[in-house]
Amino acid sequence: MAKFRLLHQCLVERDLAHPAQLHQPLPAPRRWLELVHPRRYHQAFSRGELGEREQRRIGLPATAPLVRRTWLSVGGTVLTARLALRHGLACHLAGGTHHAFASAGSGFCIFNDVAVAARVLLQEGAVRQVMVVDLDVHQGDATAAIFAGEPRVFTVSVHCASNFPLRKAHSDLDVALADGLEDDAYIAAIGDLIPELLERLRPQLVLYNAGVDPHRHDRLGRLALSSAGLLRRDHLVLDACLRRGIAVATVIGGGYDVLPRLVERHSLVFRAAAEQARLHGL
Repeated sequence: MAKFRLLHQCLVERDLAHPAQLHQPLPAPRRWLELVHPRRYHQAFSRGELGEREQRRIGLPATAPLVRRTWLSVGGTVLTARLALRHGLACHLAGGTHHAFASAGSGFCIFNDVAVAARVLLQEGAVRQVMVVDLDVHQGDATAAIFAGEPRVFTVSVHCASNFPLRKAHSDLDVALADGLEDDAYIAAIGDLIPELLERLRPQLVLYNAGVDPHRHDRLGRLALSSAGLLRRDHLVLDACLRRGIAVATVIGGGYDVLPRLVERHSLVFRAAAEQARLHGL
């Protein structure tokens, strides 16, 4: 969890986050969480009552700091989405836990923050159509499963075909990439796809999972993007949204490396956001 503090420190030091731009979320209230996760599941997690098999599937120890972080992260994604609707663009220093199913966690994910945010905003009538653009190296399987049959949420997952999870879900659109794919081929795979989907669907909000595990040195990745390639990817997604007047909220998603290198990669989407905000006059 130290990466969240270090990422904040990195953004301040690099002049990518000013005090007036920083917002402190509150933990998600239970009524928000229960739009996705049944009470029996979130209570069992929060009280340390999950079974050994359920804990093993998540892969994280159930500690008090983790419980607080998990509830705060969901509140932060909802806040980020609201700020994006207000300002056009907002970035969360956490979030992207896309392997969390309604009644079970998986793959270091406990609650599905993006799914909760989409459900909250739809229920409130703040948006009519949401698009989830998930560019983490792992398929956003739980997000796809949660929104299966929900026409108001269009899920897109661009991921490494051979990577976790072994059994893939069905997003509204899945793009499965071969191992070892490098920058230019990756950008070619999404360069027309994202703008075309935005033109067709015209969502009021894009929830963008900017996972950095497609990086060539990520321990769990299998793709071969450079840091420059990740930055190009983030610019492409943000620019495609902003030039169409579509609000976009980003979450950091996955990344697996020693902390200094990992924080550096997570900072890329904030750099892209700052540059795109200036470009589009936000």
